[in-house]
Amino acid sequence: MTAAQTDSNLAAHVRALREHFDSIILPMWMGRGFNTALGLPYESLDSAGGAALPATRYRAMACARQLYVFSEAPGEAAGRHADILFESLRRVFRDEEHGGWRYSVDAQARPLDATQDLYTHAFIVLACAAYFRRSRNGEARKLMLATAATIEARFKTADSLYHAALSPDLGQPLRAPAQNPMMHLTEAYLAAAQVAEPARFAQHLRSLAQGISHRFVHAPSQCISEERQGTAGNRLEPGHQFEWLSLVHGSAAVFEGLDLAESLPRAVQWARRRGVDQAGVVAALDESGAVIDDTRRIWAQTEYLRVLAVQGDLPALAAGLEVFRKRFLHAGGWYECLNADGVVTRPDMPSTSPYHLATCLAAMPGVV
Repeated sequence: MTAAQTDSNLAAHVRALREHFDSIILPMWMGRGFNTALGLPYESLDSAGGAALPATRYRAMACARQLYVFSEAPGEAAGRHADILFESLRRVFRDEEHGGWRYSVDAQARPLDATQDLYTHAFIVLACAAYFRRSRNGEARKLMLATAATIEARFKTADSLYHAALSPDLGQPLRAPAQNPMMHLTEAYLAAAQVAEPARFAQHLRSLAQGISHRFVHAPSQCISEERQGTAGNRLEPGHQFEWLSLVHGSAAVFEGLDLAESLPRAVQWARRRGVDQAGVVAALDESGAVIDDTRRIWAQTEYLRVLAVQGDLPALAAGLEVFRKRFLHAGGWYECLNADGVVTRPDMPSTSPYHLATCLAAMPGVV
């Protein structure tokens, strides 16, 4: 295939993915995926018919991810929906007594799990930054800064990492630092720096990046492990290597000169060689590179496409988009998880997944 054919093919796949997102996925979450009585997105829809699955809980993180998606989406309808989501996030999930955010509420929006969860806090910072950029609502910027202050005062450890979870009163660690919450905190602080206090957030980001390099990077592969190095049964997730590189590459000045900026391209190369095949990206490898979870999760596929766009590997991106559209998208939405043979292994569509499609699409304009 010539370069011109590759470019044309790629452009067609990007347009088709964007059309699917704009015409099917976004309306779905403004319609049957949204509980208008509570002002909250349902946790999940049935992949076959699109109906909302019975609600047992609503999570702050899921609400925040949807707020991010609709803050980034074009059009007045998306903006109005973002307004509703922001008000619901504050009203339902803010822990006014302790200053953080409760993890979840029950089906009637009554407090359920009051754990102070770093992953949740990170997505609230990210969502508030995106919503402020769109709406210029000063309350969003205020909540973003207050949440970041809570993270720095309560979650941060002595070795430049962050506890994954704290007790409801923010006083006791419940879970040790883990890769995924800190990756999303990196994403959140990068977004926050675009709307407030860039020097301060850059300082936090550089400190966190060094902590990750010193305690989470697996030296032989250069991959960032899911748990601190030395943890028995540690996992290396290819999708997270791709996600990390996209974040660091997009803010090169912040991470300039740090070990993480040097190690991630090698981690991505290693993960592509061992964790990607004709059926897509596998869920997890062990530290030798052997596959230990062969599930093909949609988010890992979108992060692979995103990193291909970031790195400018256009032939691989065009081929990857074609496979992705055939295997993971359908007329009513998407398939969340497949096995290597293409059999659906998770029959619902979570409200959290449009976030991954949105960040993937955001990387695409620069390649066509």
